[in-house]
Amino acid sequence: MLLELNEHNLNPRLVEDAVKCLKRGGVLAIPTDTVYCFACDLFNKKALEKLARLKGLKLNKARFSMACFDLSQLSEYTKPIDRSTFKMLNRSLPGPFTFILEASTKIPKLFGSNRKRIGIRIPDNNIFLELVQQLGNPLAVGSIHDEDEILEYTTDPYQIFERFEQELDMVIDGGYGRNVASTIIEVNNGEIEIIRQGIGEL
Repeated sequence: MLLELNEHNLNPRLVEDAVKCLKRGGVLAIPTDTVYCFACDLFNKKALEKLARLKGLKLNKARFSMACFDLSQLSEYTKPIDRSTFKMLNRSLPGPFTFILEASTKIPKLFGSNRKRIGIRIPDNNIFLELVQQLGNPLAVGSIHDEDEILEYTTDPYQIFERFEQELDMVIDGGYGRNVASTIIEVNNGEIEIIRQGIGEL
């Protein structure tokens, strides 16, 4: 299903349809403030397994990020963070960044793995944020791309739909995405390392 949403004038009924799809265990393609991403309910094991298969992985080997509505959800999923790290996150998010932080004990249980770190995303996109807020808990997300290359089909919702129609439960058309990915930043004991420079500038 292809669902058209206007980021600046959201249709509540269509948003509700997308949220119902997520709650049923659907895997969606959703616009962000960078490229489009695959997304599912973080607490739905079958959806997580389906998302992993879509990326050609087993769930315990997948390294999906977690997308929140705001920073208030962090304490459940990450170890306590220091004041300077919180200030950096608060300045940068919502925005085109993925911050890799130390995971709480909840994360390994969700992914059936021994993951000790988790990527955190809060995209600056009204469609995405509304879906997460209405769902009531974070999404598991993975960017749509060929290995490290971002091609046209990863930014055009119609091409995403044509390519993944059989695998996805819904593609949300929020207009063309950007062709540059998020900036990935690893935070470890207050030390910051840029793993991938994307569109976000610290």
